[in-house]
Amino acid sequence: MTKDKNPSSLRQWISHILQFLLGLMFLLGAVANLMGTEESVATGTDMGYPEGSLAYLGIVLGISALLYLIPKTNILGALLLTAWLGGAVATHIIHKDPVENLLAPVLFGALIWGILLLRDRKLLQLLPLRKTE
Repeated sequence: MTKDKNPSSLRQWISHILQFLLGLMFLLGAVANLMGTEESVATGTDMGYPEGSLAYLGIVLGISALLYLIPKTNILGALLLTAWLGGAVATHIIHKDPVENLLAPVLFGALIWGILLLRDRKLLQLLPLRKTE
């Protein structure tokens, strides 16, 4: 990833710490699915996922989180985690959950990219936003 020429040291540290914490959160979710914890099984089956699929979901989430944490693959990891969170939003919509349940995955998706934007302003070029004159 191309970095800013003179990124603020504080901004760099903040982005690395936040990225680590967010990646760790996703990894813990993946481990819970792989271990088949009572809470992950209950939540997954309540959402309509077969109990046998939770390990596969844990593998996908774990790989995505690891890719997000590795500097050379963090953009790919961010894309995969964004897709994961899109699936979470879709699941909540299908189950007609209250709109508040949609906030967490949407906010985490924004956080995933906001953290990377702290380090690399060139990512802004990928956004379909234009400057007004």
